[in-house]
Amino acid sequence: MAVAVGSGALGWLRRFRRASGPDRFHQYTRGTLYSFAVSEAALLGFWVVAGSGDDDIRLIAPLAVLYAAVCACHLRLVRDGLRYYLGTAGRPDGPAVAYAALAVGGVAALHAGIGTGLLGPGAAAPATWLLMFFPGPLVLVLSVRRATALGAVVLAGSVLSAAAAGVSPQHLGFQTGAAFGGMAVFGASYRCSGWTMRVVNELEEAREAQARLAVAEERLRFSRDLHDVLGRNLSVIALKSELAVQLAQRGSPSAVDQMTEVQRIARDSQREMREVVRGYRETDLHTELVGARGVLRAAGIDCRIEDSGSGGLTGPLHSALGWVVREGTTNVLRHADARRCAVRLRVAGPGGAPGGGAVAELVMENDGAHPPGATAGGGSGLAGLRERLAELGGTLTGERGADGTFRLAARVPLRPAAGGGTGRTGGGEGGRGAER
Repeated sequence: MAVAVGSGALGWLRRFRRASGPDRFHQYTRGTLYSFAVSEAALLGFWVVAGSGDDDIRLIAPLAVLYAAVCACHLRLVRDGLRYYLGTAGRPDGPAVAYAALAVGGVAALHAGIGTGLLGPGAAAPATWLLMFFPGPLVLVLSVRRATALGAVVLAGSVLSAAAAGVSPQHLGFQTGAAFGGMAVFGASYRCSGWTMRVVNELEEAREAQARLAVAEERLRFSRDLHDVLGRNLSVIALKSELAVQLAQRGSPSAVDQMTEVQRIARDSQREMREVVRGYRETDLHTELVGARGVLRAAGIDCRIEDSGSGGLTGPLHSALGWVVREGTTNVLRHADARRCAVRLRVAGPGGAPGGGAVAELVMENDGAHPPGATAGGGSGLAGLRERLAELGGTLTGERGADGTFRLAARVPLRPAAGGGTGRTGGGEGGRGAER
């Protein structure tokens, strides 16, 4: 049995560590509020067991049952009250009424026991504890004004009943002050805890919206580039094709020249469209680094960039590594609850690449990575990057650490090895693209 409990606790701890930041915060806050209810139960149970030795057992046993019911309603109301406060469930009127009635009944029973002599003066202590915890879960269900008014009415009624029960003015003043202070502290703690959970939810929704906007912005950029590349060319092709038809109908040899021009424009459009689709057009490493830092910081992620090697990179390397930065940034936004992200770019000396040449190394590392399978759907971004870098003789690796970090590393030789694909420049690119 002990082994099973230990295994369950370790399993919960592992799930807690793998959970996202907002989920961990929610679990921690809920656990804190539940611990308050457990503390109330512990105090009342201690009094039943150790503090009521001289009191009438005929009243202690029913009080113990009543305290257990109060604590059970306390726990239930914390759970349902948080759901209501966060907007995921309706207001738990039934549990709230039951909790308030049981707590007030417990205070009244203690004071009645003191007045009848069945309980000693020490029974005023558990009444004070009931009052201290009383407004905590209720502020999650009621407005602050209503919860404060209800607490004030209950506290005033408690003072009157304690005075009627014969509690000395000195003890009455001390217990009233303790009850008032506890009600203020616990009421504020419960309300602030619920408020921070709601703020965290709103921040998480804003972060998801930021990621969706980044994707939408990229789609708009892609659409704009396609329009810029193909819009004019397709219009020219349509006009020249109509002109060629008219010239052919007249038997003019100029129709052949017009169709030759149409063929040339079509080929140029094909090449330019391929450059847009494959990410070569207007892709610059420096621009992507600046953009990544701006987007990540806007999402609340501390982004640090160490660039000690971009000055010696050629155009194809700039383009390829720029796409690594872009894809890595998208992954951080969509597949992690990151608090920090570091981007390091450097040129390693000879011996780092096949054949002993120098290589450019780009490493992106972030924390808060989701566990495998935690996100819906799957993408092919990293696979496409590997293909892109492979044509330059480079490699791409992605590793997830046990502590939730993810490390994306790209290594590309400054001078591709013999036989390595360099089809990203000149006509070789066009040939490969045409075959696909």
